[in-house]
Amino acid sequence: MTPADGTLEARILGGLDEEQREVASTLTGPICVLAGAGTGKTRAITHRIAYGVHSGVYSPQRLLAVTFTARAAAEMRSRLRDLGVPNVQARTFHAAALRQLQFFWPQAIGGTLPSLLDHKANMIAEASRRLRLTTDRASIRDLAAEIEWAKVSMLTPANYLENAQGRGTPGGLDLTAVSRVFQAYEDIKTDRNVIDFEDVLLITVGILQEDPKVAATVREQYRHFVVDEYQDVSPLQQRLLDLWLGERDELCVVGDASQTIYSFTGASPQHLLGFKARYPKATVVKLIRDYRSTPQVVKLANDLLGSRRSGGPAADAAWAPPLKLVAQRPVGPDPRFVECPDDEAEAAVVAGKIQELLNAGVKASEIAILFRTNGQSEAYEQALASAGIGYQLRGGERFFARKEVRDAILQLRAATRAVAEGPQETLGQVVRDIIASLGYTENAPHSGGALRERWESLAALVALADELSATRGESFTLAEFVNELQERSVAQHAPTVQGVTLASLHAAKGLEWDAVFLVGLSEGLMPISFADSPEDVDEERRLLYVGITRAREHLNLSWSTARTPGGRANRKPSRFLDGLRPDSVATANARSSAGKPRRKAAAPASCRVCGSMLATGAERKVGRCNQCPPSYEEQTFEALRQWRREEAQSADVPAYVVFTDATLTAIAEARPGSLEQLAGLAGVGPSKLERYGEAVLQVIEQSSGH
Repeated sequence: MTPADGTLEARILGGLDEEQREVASTLTGPICVLAGAGTGKTRAITHRIAYGVHSGVYSPQRLLAVTFTARAAAEMRSRLRDLGVPNVQARTFHAAALRQLQFFWPQAIGGTLPSLLDHKANMIAEASRRLRLTTDRASIRDLAAEIEWAKVSMLTPANYLENAQGRGTPGGLDLTAVSRVFQAYEDIKTDRNVIDFEDVLLITVGILQEDPKVAATVREQYRHFVVDEYQDVSPLQQRLLDLWLGERDELCVVGDASQTIYSFTGASPQHLLGFKARYPKATVVKLIRDYRSTPQVVKLANDLLGSRRSGGPAADAAWAPPLKLVAQRPVGPDPRFVECPDDEAEAAVVAGKIQELLNAGVKASEIAILFRTNGQSEAYEQALASAGIGYQLRGGERFFARKEVRDAILQLRAATRAVAEGPQETLGQVVRDIIASLGYTENAPHSGGALRERWESLAALVALADELSATRGESFTLAEFVNELQERSVAQHAPTVQGVTLASLHAAKGLEWDAVFLVGLSEGLMPISFADSPEDVDEERRLLYVGITRAREHLNLSWSTARTPGGRANRKPSRFLDGLRPDSVATANARSSAGKPRRKAAAPASCRVCGSMLATGAERKVGRCNQCPPSYEEQTFEALRQWRREEAQSADVPAYVVFTDATLTAIAEARPGSLEQLAGLAGVGPSKLERYGEAVLQVIEQSSGH
């Protein structure tokens, strides 16, 4: 290693703790960083890259940093620029592979690179029609996810069937039918000369394997690799990384097995957990000092993982002792556990507590409401709107797609020349002056709705200008700011908007807030009702852990005992809260049947009324032959039909796509009182349960007169 002078070492390594400093100063050879939530992993690896470049060990053009989202890659590039190394490549796996594929395709394959398919849905629907299979939007979404899993697991239509046993019925189809859809989808892509995102990785892998000259060129270009969120690597991504490396071991990986929440996409923590076995001489550093959260939040997170019980050999094979975090922040308030009588009351309580935080000086942008499924957001949107509290729905309209943001960027770009030629002001003031004509004012408007949303978007641009001016220095120009906005737009790296964030737990990964409200923590939602194996339940626990560790100071956990006001109080708090909430005991496995997976009951073969054999699938769904009278209450069935009609009209699909008549009849006759009971009915798969479950149960309760 080239020695660095004391000034360089102090400037780049001076602010790091002992473990972060070890990461940043270990510049060669394989290194594995096991980094808990809030322990400064991004800080450690960006300072490592900067230290390596400034000390001459790395050439910035020959180092590739890879992460899993465009936003995370953009954040890494921004930090590296602030550390004086703007030329390092930080990309997602797909972006890095696509760039190489575009460059090498003409010489390795010839001709023009096929078009990239943005969405699979239309072609999967066409493949299903060719096979005369009945599918709806939810089942097509499930089939797309299954095909993506197969491809990142490096399976083909030919060997999918033998390797997919135990994966249930994706899209409501048996695995043989899924493999046929998979093959038809691949055939249609070939006919249309298009490739999908998984093909980008697969073809790049194929070229690197088959063409030694291309492989040699790539390995000459990139000498050092950094991989963030390594617990989320799929077999296909790992294969690509191996081909980039060749026989070399100049690799730094960073991850936390306790934050593996994407196993359903093919991600596996085994690459992270097996790193030392693969590279026996690797340096392993553990980052456990949590700088994000108070001791009270950290303790709850540690206790949640510590209360995990063995789920049997299959679950234990993918499990390692969690990192035990050590809080570095001063003490804060205890986490708050709240039981509410119904969903409406829970949303009102959360909105009231948020108003208290706002009155106490907490910014709205530093508050988040996190839930298990997107369908839970509506009650909180209504409660916040009624309270006059602004919010943003993460996963809704993208920031840079908003009209006011597009207009602001156009005005800023048009003003760059005039500003450059005129007297200089601070960047923040220049931006304020330019976008004032679009409705920006120093003080937020008192009204809500669209006016407030437009103001919040513009205020986010002003705040970003102030932030970048402070970090990049007074010489940071308007033209540079416009270029930064363009780059962030491509990466969807949105600035902070002044509103309470509503997001699913999956969408919250990688983010943090001063105050976090974890809502809907009842059985059937956390863990979700279709988590029917020990491995699935373990992943749900890790998902809750991710939610807890998003909070810096204030943490509220809530659930309701009934769905609607006056409804039956048949909900129980999540098993994960046993032993954590006051006056509860640790009975983590009490509700999971000793770790055994729950299976949907088989459809009955004989009529439950007269005992005759059932001849059709529709009869088996309802458990009754056509000759016997239905046993449902007419008002319940009609209420369900009306709900289905409105749902179908809203989605612009035929009614049977929501639920078939047979399934609707089965629901009306069974009158399920929970998501678990609803999931046990034939025709109600995971997708439809997640999309319609809560609404169906609400219709049943309301039609019962409760």
